[in-house]
Amino acid sequence: MKIYLVSLGAGLLAGLVYSLLGVRSPAPPVVALVGLAGILLGEQIVPVVKRLADTTELARFVREDCAPQVLGTSGAAALISSSVGSEQAVRAAAGPDATVIDAKGRRLIPGLIDSHIHVIRGGLNYNMELRWDGVPSLAEAMAMLKRQAENTPPPQWVRVVGGFTEHQFAEKRLPTLDEINAAAPETPVFILHLYDRALLNGAALRAVGYTKDTPNPPGGEIVRDAAGTPTGLLLAQPNATILYATLAKGPKLPEEYQLNSTKHFMRELNSLGVTSVIDAGGGFQNYPDDYQIIEKLHQDGELTLRIAYNLFTQKPKEELKDFATWSTQVKPGDGDDTYRHNGAGEMLVYSAADFEDFRVERPDMPANMESDLEPVVRLLAERKWPWRLHATYDQTIGRALDVFEKVNRDIPLQGLNWFFDHAETISERNIDRIAALGGGIAVQHRMMFQGEYFIERYGAKAAEATPPIKRMMEAGIPVGAGTDATRVASYNPWVSLSWLVTGKTLGGTTLYPVRNRLDRETALRMWTEKNTWFSNEVGKKGQIKAGQLADLALLSDDYFSVAESEIVHLRSVLTILGGKIVHGEADYGPIAPALPKPMPDWSPVATFGGHYRRPEGAQKMAAACGCTNACNVHGHDHAAALGANIPAADVQSFWGAFGCGCWAV
Repeated sequence: MKIYLVSLGAGLLAGLVYSLLGVRSPAPPVVALVGLAGILLGEQIVPVVKRLADTTELARFVREDCAPQVLGTSGAAALISSSVGSEQAVRAAAGPDATVIDAKGRRLIPGLIDSHIHVIRGGLNYNMELRWDGVPSLAEAMAMLKRQAENTPPPQWVRVVGGFTEHQFAEKRLPTLDEINAAAPETPVFILHLYDRALLNGAALRAVGYTKDTPNPPGGEIVRDAAGTPTGLLLAQPNATILYATLAKGPKLPEEYQLNSTKHFMRELNSLGVTSVIDAGGGFQNYPDDYQIIEKLHQDGELTLRIAYNLFTQKPKEELKDFATWSTQVKPGDGDDTYRHNGAGEMLVYSAADFEDFRVERPDMPANMESDLEPVVRLLAERKWPWRLHATYDQTIGRALDVFEKVNRDIPLQGLNWFFDHAETISERNIDRIAALGGGIAVQHRMMFQGEYFIERYGAKAAEATPPIKRMMEAGIPVGAGTDATRVASYNPWVSLSWLVTGKTLGGTTLYPVRNRLDRETALRMWTEKNTWFSNEVGKKGQIKAGQLADLALLSDDYFSVAESEIVHLRSVLTILGGKIVHGEADYGPIAPALPKPMPDWSPVATFGGHYRRPEGAQKMAAACGCTNACNVHGHDHAAALGANIPAADVQSFWGAFGCGCWAV
């Protein structure tokens, strides 16, 4: 500023001298100003031309000089190019062909990252599954099932595979076998509820061939009537293998349909703001055979998610052979930013797998757990393979840590980014042991679905810090969040975020006192930047920050200001992956890429879509309603509760995250 004032003073002094001496300026004032302007323009032409010609420098200018002025703001018009920024700064930097999108005051967040989901397996089957995720009443769920049974041709099944709990329903129960048989007398029906049971109608029992003579598998039960005939109820006791093995008997989609199904599942996740996932492998998901669909989509440039995948051993007693073979075929980091290998797990050895059915007693791991686990962990550490290990209970975690500490004495584990999944009942001592070894913990919202069962067995006090997320963070452990979808919990990240913030189950039971809940920003960071540690991508994504991947989600409502009860209903109206639009709805639908129709044509996705969505009419009534509480079944259309065939008058039982609150208005 000083130099400009000195220049102005010198100019004024020269003008006064010219005036006193009666001497005219060498050039008329206007001519002089035009000449000065030409000098200034001339000085800038060469740098500007160089910047425009150098695409690397141009990208740096937009990313580093424009973006920092506006990152973190909301409500401005957003321009999608190589950056997102304020209207003034980015319009100035954008080319004439740039697409301008008005965010209309909506909240923009980094794309969400699910650190534990089974998306590769889930994609192969998504178009065959009727989703009860978020459905608020059993009456509505059964109406959906009946309609789908009428649409489904033989020999196909109607499958409801996880994503719901009986506690989310207004009726607070599962359907009876009689109700299922009445709704679908001829079409096979398979309903998987959490890790604890499956319900099959008569047609499904015939399809899988279960009879009086079928023995119970180890750790499972085929429930029978007095005559010994299977009823259709399968129980995990506590081993869930019987549930998954029965599901695997159903028809599979042909390759063309599996490609279509995976596209639809990815777009469903995009619609919820998810842009990255870490796939945790899974039973009946063999490598490389069951990865051909996802790899073809990657090769064809049709992935709308970034996927880091872990490899899950498939054969008890042959786990070491699996990892020894795979570690010669692929190594962590192989791939690119869209599809890459991430290491081993979540199953390392079957003798270390504790099943998380809180309706039954905690299982004790066999005596051979350590002798099975050590050679696998030693191999992985030697070959620099990160791993993840499924572990629900502290007792299992403690025994696994004994093995990890033993291996660590020979091969340091620090920097390997290994971690435990789940860890609901982990102790403070074992948290500190993980911290000392440089490990992490990925938590999922399974307690939101099973919290009532946990309280029944262990008591409300024990549930107050299950899992103890704040204590993990205080120990300095990397902690990330995910869903463990699709066979148990829902793939909806907003259900998980609601659980982290409210501390409540889907049935409305409060699990955690305020001291053990997270604020909204901390919870969101667990779903974005904190999850990047688990795929060795820290600093690459997870933040709206110069130099990071342009993965973004524009929300249907403001996560930071909506009522806590509304968090579960948030969606993305515009999702961007690497600067490209992968999902748009409502005003942004016309600019989203086209999605082919679901295949086959009888797919439940074609009729019902994925996760349950509240009727738009109920949402519009909110603006005109003067009440304090919106009902999650009827929105602000409280009169609808009076005519509904659900127990809306039962104040004590009819409540929950998806339940009716009309009585509280």
